[in-house]
Amino acid sequence: MSTALVVGATAGIGQAIARRLLAEGWTVVGIGRREATIAEDRYRHVRADVQAPSYRTDLVAALDGKTLDVCIYATGIGRELDISTFAGEASVFATNLVGMAVTAEVVIPRMIAARAGHFVGLSSQADRLIDDYAPSYAASKAGMSAYLEGLALACRPHGVAVTNIRFGFVDTEMSRAQPSRPFLITAERAATLVERCLRRRPIRFTHPWRMAVVLWLLGLGRRMRVWLS
Repeated sequence: MSTALVVGATAGIGQAIARRLLAEGWTVVGIGRREATIAEDRYRHVRADVQAPSYRTDLVAALDGKTLDVCIYATGIGRELDISTFAGEASVFATNLVGMAVTAEVVIPRMIAARAGHFVGLSSQADRLIDDYAPSYAASKAGMSAYLEGLALACRPHGVAVTNIRFGFVDTEMSRAQPSRPFLITAERAATLVERCLRRRPIRFTHPWRMAVVLWLLGLGRRMRVWLS
C-alpha cells in the first residue's frame, strides 16, 4: 500500500489531493494548521505550521520512521503588497519557499536512501511574472520553481523524482479574493492533474496552457518597463 505525505491537507488543493489519494487506496499523512477535515481509516492528521520553529521536529515526528512513496507540498499563501507597511511580506516567503525547503530537507534524504520516491511542489504560473500587485507571491513561486527543477536534476540519478506543478487559477479560498480568475479550474480537477503527474513523473507540469500564454503576454509589457527604465 502506497503512502503519501500531503502538506496543506486541510483545505483547497491539498485537501482535494488527500481525498483523491485515499479514494485510490493510498495511506495519507496530512499536515495542516487546522483541525483535520478528513475522517478516514487510512488518514492520519498532524497539526503543524510550516512557519513555526518546531515545524522540522513536528514533521519528523509525523513521519515516525515511515517510508514515503510521495510527498506533496500543497500549502501556500499570497497577499497584496501594502506599500506603506510591507506587512506580511516575509511570511509569504516563509510559507511558500522556506517551508517547502524544510520539508525537502526532511523527506528527500529518506527517499535518496531508499532510491525511490517522488517529491511534488505546487508552484504557480505566477513564477514568471514581474508582479507589482503581489511581488512576494510571484517571487516566492519563482524560487519554488527554480529550486524544484534544480532538485529534479540532482535527484533523478538517485532514483527520486521531483515535479514542479504550475497551475493558473484554482477555485480555492485564497483565489476567491481575486477580481478576475480566467481559465479557472476546481480543486478537484487540480487533484486529478496532480495524480496524473504521480504516474508520469515529469519535471515540470503547466496547466492550463492558455493561462501561460496570457501571463507571458502580460509579463512582456512589464519586462519592457524594466528594460526601458
